[in-house]
Amino acid sequence: MGSTGTTSVAGPGEDGDRRNVSDAAGVVALGGCATWSLITATAHDGRPEGVLLAVLAVAAGYAAGRICGALLPVAALCAGVLAGLVLMLVVPRLAAGPQIDAPLGHAGGTAALLTLCTGAACCAAWEARSPTLRFALGALAAGIVVAAPVLGSVSGFVGCTAVLLCSLAAGRMRRRALGMAGLALGAVAVGLLTWAVAAGSLPGGLTAALRGELTPHRLRLWHDALRLSRDNAALGVGPGRFGEVSPTASRTLFPDGKPHSALLQQAAEQGVVGVLLLAAVFGWLLYTLWRSPRPTPVVLTAGAALTLLAAIASVGNALSFTAVSVGAGLLAGLATARPLTDDSPGHETRARERDDRLTP
Repeated sequence: MGSTGTTSVAGPGEDGDRRNVSDAAGVVALGGCATWSLITATAHDGRPEGVLLAVLAVAAGYAAGRICGALLPVAALCAGVLAGLVLMLVVPRLAAGPQIDAPLGHAGGTAALLTLCTGAACCAAWEARSPTLRFALGALAAGIVVAAPVLGSVSGFVGCTAVLLCSLAAGRMRRRALGMAGLALGAVAVGLLTWAVAAGSLPGGLTAALRGELTPHRLRLWHDALRLSRDNAALGVGPGRFGEVSPTASRTLFPDGKPHSALLQQAAEQGVVGVLLLAAVFGWLLYTLWRSPRPTPVVLTAGAALTLLAAIASVGNALSFTAVSVGAGLLAGLATARPLTDDSPGHETRARERDDRLTP
């Protein structure tokens, strides 16, 4: 593959202003999520601890990624990959408490971590200057794809494969804005599809096909969540209260109190505003990646991994695991950090002029 081309580089002052805008947007989005969870919890005697922990995890991961990515970009990405893989091997269920076996239990968390690890490995490969190291990191990403079905994660295999293919395609992208727009549209499409399935508004044949993949139990949880969101559109039923008010969840042998869809859980527990805030956080991540000084293949690869994470979370329980929230923030931070080793305005141009290949 040839070079991805060059773009004009903003001066130091303008670049600093853009970073400030991105950081301020993140503070507003994450702060809004935390504040709204407290408001809805007060209104309905809910339990906002889970939401607050997720917000803290994303913020902490993002801050750590910005710091580590500024000091040692490739090493930090590699460390993130190894940490995620070790976590899956040492803590296979990823979360405390009773778990339902796949596909509703920890499978979503495993798939999400595998997807994030693949994204981090591909980002590290794009960042590496040595052809040998770039080939090794590309092989590591491919190895994670192969390992996913061995670990019993079919959805992880699909997510990892998609990230790897998107990363390879990112090397030919000349305009990152176009790629980011495509990722945003993809996330919106998955969200709308999830909502349509929950509402039962899809054609009969497609609904029947999805029912076999999603299981009737999950679809009943989604129906409950949709009904609760319609009846309590303003404030929801309160964070952490879905398990108490959902008839399907209350009849489950080992209930975990979740509808296994981040979108529908947010709608049911925190209403329309909660859904908008969740979308705002994802939009902020894509926006800050778009403004990143990193090479375009790194930015688009990280964006693809986060978009696939959003898709997994739309149909599963991925965001209930703290490790996944930390990993998402960490990857975003690493992909947006400005290296301290080269503060010159021409850094991004030189990075994009390198031969953008994952293999030598």
